[in-house]
Amino acid sequence: MPLQVDLVSAERRLWSGAADFVVARTLDGELGILPGHVPLLGVLAEGFTVKITGRDAGTGIVAAVHGGFLSVANDEVTILTEVAELSGEIDVARARAALDRATAEGDEQAAARSRARLAAAGQPV
Repeated sequence: MPLQVDLVSAERRLWSGAADFVVARTLDGELGILPGHVPLLGVLAEGFTVKITGRDAGTGIVAAVHGGFLSVANDEVTILTEVAELSGEIDVARARAALDRATAEGDEQAAARSRARLAAAGQPV
């Protein structure tokens, strides 16, 4: 039985469908979710990616997420984020420039968001 996954930001639903596996980083660490996972509610760590694979997600949906929550119950995974960007929507040049600027200014939160964008887009950080 597949997982039903909903990836939603404050602005819009980014992706919804059936999947076999979800990987996300919470404040307690990275976790992988397969069908049959025990129920949980976790706080998403800011500046990391969420990866959804299998079924409707094919080889993978990758999103940079910036805060929010993850809920798992009865093979349903809901990812509620404050801000999220799908890998195909990320402007790599802009993300790299933002990382350079954040690093120069010592803004670690902004740098983490930029690193997540680059990682989601498949770019070296």
